[in-house]
Parts: sequence; structure tokens; C-alpha cells
Amino acid sequence: MDPIYVIKANGTRELFDEKKLEFSLKRAGASSLSVNQIIAHVKAHLDKNITTHEIYRHAFELLHKDEQPVAIKYSLKRAIMELGPSGFPFEDFIAEIFRQKGYTAETGKIVRGFCVEHEVDVIAWNEEKLIMVEAKFHNELGIKSDLKVALYVKARFDDLRKMKFDYGGKDRELDEGWIITNTKFSSTAIEYGSCQGGMRMIGWNYPPVGNLHDMILESKLHPLTCLATLNGREKKSLLDKGVVLCRTLLENVDLLPAIGLNEVKSRRVLDEIEAL
Repeated sequence: MDPIYVIKANGTRELFDEKKLEFSLKRAGASSLSVNQIIAHVKAHLDKNITTHEIYRHAFELLHKDEQPVAIKYSLKRAIMELGPSGFPFEDFIAEIFRQKGYTAETGKIVRGFCVEHEVDVIAWNEEKLIMVEAKFHNELGIKSDLKVALYVKARFDDLRKMKFDYGGKDRELDEGWIITNTKFSSTAIEYGSCQGGMRMIGWNYPPVGNLHDMILESKLHPLTCLATLNGREKKSLLDKGVVLCRTLLENVDLLPAIGLNEVKSRRVLDEIEAL
């Protein structure tokens, strides 16, 4: 049998590796039965022009039929990308993760460095640490944060580290600079960050432990864009109102009728959230 190649989001081709599919399904919490059924289904539909998106669609549809909460977790990466092209909801989302960890967090602040002012996407602090975050959002698969991004962000943090800031009622220096992306880093960006130090790099699957995917599951902060019961227009209406999290809908159920959902559909949305 000829080897089967899949077309990745960036247009490159690689050999189909069922271990990668198995890992992503198990990572989302799929049962062994579902994993085996999905792999068998995908292998039966493989052809020489299949894309990674088509493999994802097959897997998601089968999961959503049998294990809906798992399907939502499996779709997290794409749900983050649906937060919108502006990137601002992504900054709000990252700030919520820090708040869940016990930090106070602000977004989109202008901060004076030693040489120039910088717009910092997220500032988070508690009694022990002051953290500043550059949030690099991409709304397409296959796009990576490359070496130029790492160089630029490292230079900004170096400038900010020369100053003191008043957060939490006391003068303090910057303890940690983070760069968080919802996709991947290029290999040279990772090599540079590992060599230089002074900058924590968080990607979707990087580092192997403590990456963005892990942070989302640990904090239980699911973006509303992962909900299959809402269509694109409804999601956009909520995002335009500043609503980013599923949890917010549970805490403010009047938001659903406010965007035109009837009682039946509102209940379906809330049921889907509660299943998470």
C-alpha cells in the first residue's frame, strides 16, 4: 500500500501518523472505544489529498455524537482562533486565566520603559510576582511566532526591566516577561528563547507541560466559541458585548435572550456549558 500523506494547514505534506491523532483524542479525554472507532473511521476515509482539517472534522463529528464534552475540549484550538481577528478577546482570555490563578490582571496598558513607552497586552500581579505578557494571536492554523517576534518581545522586556512600577500598592520590578501564542513557535524562536532566558514562552503545545492547552484545562476557562449550540452570528454578538467565557453565560443567563435566543435554545446552550 502506498504511503498516505496529509496536507497541513500551511500547505506542506507529511506522512499520516495515527499516533498523533490518538494523542490528541486521548488528550481531550476520549475513551479508548471512541479513539479506536475514530482512528478506524479516519483510516477508512484517507486519500492522497486529505487535509488535517478534514481529519479533524471527521473526528469532531464522531466525538460530538457520542462524547459531547470531549468534543468541545478537542475543538479548543480552533475555538481560540474563532475569538476574532482583532486579538483583543484573546488578551481578555489570557487575563482571565491569570485571575483564575489568583492574580489581579489588566489588559492593553501603556507602560513606560527606560527608553520608550510600550503597550503591554496583559499585566498580572500578586504579592510575589509582577508579570507582563505579550499575547500573539493568530486566527489561522499553520502560522507560527518566529524569531523576529522573539527578538522584538525580548527587547521590550529588557527595556521594561530597567524600571520600577506601582502595582499592588508598592514599587516593584518586573519579575517575569511572558510571550503567549495560540499556535506554535518556530524552532529558531524556541532556540533563541532557551538560549537568552528572561522570557517565558507559552505556545499551544509548548512547553510539553504547562502550555496554553494545559492552562485552559487546568483553569476550566472554556471560550464561548467552543460551543456547538451557538452559530457564528450569535458568538460574534456575545464577543462584541465583551463576553469571552462560557462561565460568564452561566453567571449571566440574561445575555442569551439579549442576543435573540428563545428559551429552548438558551437552555440547550446552558446544558452544553454545564456538560463541560
